[in-house]
Amino acid sequence: MRYGYWLPVFGGWLRNVEEEGMEASWDYVKRLAQRSEQIGYDLTLIAELLVNDIKGIEAPSLDAWSTAAALAAVTERLELMVAVRPSFHPPAIFAKTAANIDRIANGRLSLNVVSAWWKDEARRYGAAFDAHDDRYARTAEWLDVVDAAWRDPLISYSGSRYQVDELVLEPKPVTRAGRPRPTIYAGGESEAAKTLIASRCDAYVMHGDPPDRIGAKISDLRARREKASEESFRTTGVELELMQFGVAAYVIVRDTEAEALREVARITNVSPGSPGYRNYQDWVGNTQLEQRVSLEDYSVSNRGLRAGLIGTAEQVAGQISAFSEAGVDLLLLQCSPQLEEMERFAEEVMPLVGHEIPLLTR
Repeated sequence: MRYGYWLPVFGGWLRNVEEEGMEASWDYVKRLAQRSEQIGYDLTLIAELLVNDIKGIEAPSLDAWSTAAALAAVTERLELMVAVRPSFHPPAIFAKTAANIDRIANGRLSLNVVSAWWKDEARRYGAAFDAHDDRYARTAEWLDVVDAAWRDPLISYSGSRYQVDELVLEPKPVTRAGRPRPTIYAGGESEAAKTLIASRCDAYVMHGDPPDRIGAKISDLRARREKASEESFRTTGVELELMQFGVAAYVIVRDTEAEALREVARITNVSPGSPGYRNYQDWVGNTQLEQRVSLEDYSVSNRGLRAGLIGTAEQVAGQISAFSEAGVDLLLLQCSPQLEEMERFAEEVMPLVGHEIPLLTR
């Protein structure tokens, strides 16, 4: 199991708690990232939203890509998984920027490709916002350009949404055995999303759910991947690599289960008047989810509480083992306050599931 966490670029994760002790600032995220790789975390996910999804649109939020570039220069081992919305970034220009950040990081950049859901944000920033399946069609073309730009010395491409003519991109991202390009993660529960991910991405990241439900999703994506690999071999002679699988989870570790459940009650009393409630209907209306999302689920993002990482260290470690048996190899954790709770998790939970702190390398 690898351990990742969401970088708190919004100043917290709770929609009903105004101040969580983790301000949306460069100083805080730098301190968190540097400490996290010292205590055993493998990856941080840097979300890309231009307005604050959690605390309300008037609240500050950090830009994902300039933050990632800065973190690349002040960390040594941490994988930087940065979210990107294709409708916000012309693919050729993006490929150039991302390749440069990957060089700064010595090959530690990866992408979390998000086909967008927040219509109001797109309106405010003047970005395109397509119908649901059209967003995935856009993402497919966008990936065509980015992948070719990272791989080939000269490309031309003519699609319905993107065109480039004799594109040259140097330097390219760092390549090494098992990593011909930055890893491409993506999530989604619609048919359009899963079809795209199975054929075009390297890893599938899922909203929080119990291990048995996650295991069924993994089996489905593995079958889709096998079919896509067979098609790739027929048409290009190249088989696709096996997929990786990650799950979002909100973690609460306490000395007793009762204490953990009291914390759940504290953080889930979101009301329609809460600042982060405004985009709830926008999110539900512009996604195609496999199951209904309750307001309690929405209290913390990505259905994180459903993963069940709540209780004593021993209980949480047991749930992590169940996720591992289901095929999960990456947990993407949120907690509040992030730094203090990640310290607790590293000290109390990681030793119970055999996770060793990797040596830092220069």
